[in-house]
Amino acid sequence: MCLSIPSKVKKIDKERNIAIVETFGVEREASLDLMAEDEVKVGDYVLLHIGFIMSKIDEKSALESIETYKEILEKMDKEERQKTILEDDNCPNRDC
Repeated sequence: MCLSIPSKVKKIDKERNIAIVETFGVEREASLDLMAEDEVKVGDYVLLHIGFIMSKIDEKSALESIETYKEILEKMDKEERQKTILEDDNCPNRDC
């Protein structure tokens, strides 16, 4: 199963149609191809799936979700935690 962790938009590159997003201190590029033009702005929280921004999420819900994920991550060992954070948009099961 793949879970989408809310990520904060740090920068938008309109020429490449990508956003730089931050998830638990890790920054990565995410495609904006599935979003309407100008729908996502710097500072927004978004949900990603396999490298694509799928939707925006309001800040309150995003922060509540992030707190829940932090609780889950605290229960994992360091290696498990790193793998989860770094590979969250590389879901091995493409049906998720």
